[in-house]
Amino acid sequence: MDTIINVVTSVPVLFIIFFLLAYLFIAFMGNYAAVGAESERKVEAYASGQRNARHRAAPDYSTFFPFAMFFTLMHVLTLVVTTAPSSALALPLLYICVGLLALLIIFRR
Repeated sequence: MDTIINVVTSVPVLFIIFFLLAYLFIAFMGNYAAVGAESERKVEAYASGQRNARHRAAPDYSTFFPFAMFFTLMHVLTLVVTTAPSSALALPLLYICVGLLALLIIFRR
């Protein structure tokens, strides 16, 4: 009995079970979905009440990059330093120095 429970609750078997349940749910509920009239714009992207205009705007992310890099550096630095074993002190200190150098480079530009 325990082996059956272990097999049924294993990740691959549960994935298959939930995949089949989702497929059956989608197939069953597809019968109740509203069917619109066929038109050439039926499958176009639509958001906020406006049609999707191609090449309408090209946003500039140059001001976003320093903030994203700072966020990434701080979180990875914190993760490395807090999970380092107490016996290995040199690696976290080296990583802190490299992180500070990277921050200096980011904010000097």
